[in-house]
Amino acid sequence: MQLGAILFVLGICARAAGRFGMSPIPLYLLGGLAFGHGGFLALDAADKFGEIASEIGVVLLLLLLGLEYTAAELMTGMRRSWPAGLVDIVANAAPGAAVALLFGWGPVGALILGGVTYISSSSIAAKVLDDLGRLGNRETPVVLSILVFEDLMMAVYLPVLTTILAGLSLLSGFESLAAALAAVAVVLMVTLRYGRYVSTVVDSTNREVFLLKLLGAALLVAGAASALNVSAAVGAFLLGIAISGSTAREAVRLLEPLRDLFAAIFFVAFGLNTDPTAIPPVLGWAVALAAVTTVTKFGTGWWASARQDIRTLGRARAGAALVARGEFSIVIAGLAVVSGSVDGRLAALATAYVLLMAVLGPVLARVIEPLVAMIRRNPGAVAGA
Repeated sequence: MQLGAILFVLGICARAAGRFGMSPIPLYLLGGLAFGHGGFLALDAADKFGEIASEIGVVLLLLLLGLEYTAAELMTGMRRSWPAGLVDIVANAAPGAAVALLFGWGPVGALILGGVTYISSSSIAAKVLDDLGRLGNRETPVVLSILVFEDLMMAVYLPVLTTILAGLSLLSGFESLAAALAAVAVVLMVTLRYGRYVSTVVDSTNREVFLLKLLGAALLVAGAASALNVSAAVGAFLLGIAISGSTAREAVRLLEPLRDLFAAIFFVAFGLNTDPTAIPPVLGWAVALAAVTTVTKFGTGWWASARQDIRTLGRARAGAALVARGEFSIVIAGLAVVSGSVDGRLAALATAYVLLMAVLGPVLARVIEPLVAMIRRNPGAVAGA
């Protein structure tokens, strides 16, 4: 009954979010906070299912993300976006790391919160670009190349974070990083040369067989990666890259409903494990981080677009499209919470921050064009204000 109630309410939340043109992620998180430990009503019976389903949700999120890219697109994106990618890391990870150090959470806390504030939400950005009809705009390739760079940085970041949270040595951390980089290199090489064979292994004309093979392969690869102290999410991402062509398109079509279901449960499960009474003490810091990182992420998109000789309005649209944070930020915070090795306030701060940014990002993307038009019409009035 509890599980049924959770799923039904998730559906209502998703519908409500769709009516207002916003991401449902903030509502999922709020639902978890309301019915978790310290909320209005604790739903303890759904905890076990939530733990397993949330892990599957992360795997599917990363698998679908990998399916969106080919190895050739990743290589092109890296060559095109690496300067903007480096600026993105410095500008957007630094505020989170600084706040963690101010709270006394040490280098590990700085690594975690820096990752939370650094990574944009690929799913929210892609949905906003599609909803607003901007996929064909000149600035959109710049936005996508930065998102690709961020996704690849996660393939390096997540294994290192997992190793550190597990309490392993610095040497083990370098070994995990080397393994992750080697895996990325091997997958890119295999995909460029033999991608059709990888796709053939999982492909089938029977939808049931295809779905079972694909989901089974994703969980096997993710489990094997986790056993080698490489993030399970990275393993799923690499499998997605290795599948290409019509097989990848059919896989996306079949897996999207499953991804949406398990990802929703993942966000709810994170909220269930966060004490809502811990949010008010850190809410001011979350607002400050949101303000600072909105400016830095917007500036990243503006600067990257300017390097491609894109005009003012396109630069503004690019900056606004990158502002939202979402699934990856919660994945990072979730890894920290599960490890039990970080201050509980970090989860509360990350939750409040993502709630703000997942709402602010789509809103800013929608209002940026009339805002720029207003500034152009009345530059003196805006400057005076």
